[in-house]
Amino acid sequence: MKIQELNERSREIFRNVVETFMETGEPVGSRTLSKLNKVELSPASIRNIMADLTDAGLLYSPHVSAGRLPTQAGMQLFVDGLLEVGNLTEAERADIKARCAVEGKNIDEVLNEASTMLSGLSNCASLVLAPKSDSPVKQIEFIRLGFDKALVIIVTADGLVENRTIELPAGLSVTALQEASNYLTHRLAGRTLLEARSEIHQDITSHQAQLDELTASVVESGIASWGGKETLIVKGHANLLQDVQAIEDLDKIKELFDTLEAGRERIKLLELAEGGDGVRIFIGSENNLFSLSGTSMIISPYQNSRNQVVGVVGVIGPTRLNYARIIPMVDYTAKIIGRLLD
Repeated sequence: MKIQELNERSREIFRNVVETFMETGEPVGSRTLSKLNKVELSPASIRNIMADLTDAGLLYSPHVSAGRLPTQAGMQLFVDGLLEVGNLTEAERADIKARCAVEGKNIDEVLNEASTMLSGLSNCASLVLAPKSDSPVKQIEFIRLGFDKALVIIVTADGLVENRTIELPAGLSVTALQEASNYLTHRLAGRTLLEARSEIHQDITSHQAQLDELTASVVESGIASWGGKETLIVKGHANLLQDVQAIEDLDKIKELFDTLEAGRERIKLLELAEGGDGVRIFIGSENNLFSLSGTSMIISPYQNSRNQVVGVVGVIGPTRLNYARIIPMVDYTAKIIGRLLD
């Protein structure tokens, strides 16, 4: 059904039922709407219209003689046809941008901060799928940090810059880090780290790399510091427990946590984001990523400098979450992360 198929009265009653449910989380009755003075109709007229909306599959009654709740189809119709998405204020934009600032942080730290920020601002669970490092390496460099640590900086062909801190072996010479940088840059040029990892390891173990023992140790540590896999960052698990009212719902939430922690759905999550332009919304059982009918998911992809989708940012919450506020929040965060990758 399309929203245009509802007459003006039905559309207004439907809007008010959904908005009241989103505010209270409780079934909405005709008397409730009448007392709220949101519609200028008698309780009997409201009741008749709600019955028609129930017959149309947009509302349902959870219990006998209870009020009505929107069905999954009803929530989807509301989001697609009636939802008025708000705009972030300049202060909110500045806050998101500041929290995602890159100064002094590597990409993983930025994405962790973005996930924590989204969870806090939305009061829901947040997720960020960090990009996998499968782009050819352009340059790798080691920079000494004090006596026993070094910063490993890797620049990929698509413009992604990552850095990790590694421990240095005792007695490492001043020129050893430069030797390690030169060796890896030469061996990795135009290739991904995953492609060259085993070959480099074999060179070192067979002593064909012509590196001294300490320099070889630095090379091995530099490679090991760069995982080459996408990382799913999830924050704010406890926020999903706030609306749990039944044991079966608690079991579903636990199942969701297990799925997220195991990271089994990363590829599917990326495919969902790539399947649309900009923010995508999955409501109820349509959210088959986690087979959890009681939640909604709002996700948006972010891109690298070649306009390739490399990761996902999003929010998971109850079906009555504040879509109008969270949609622009997720959208703007994805854009900011994409700019940082440039």
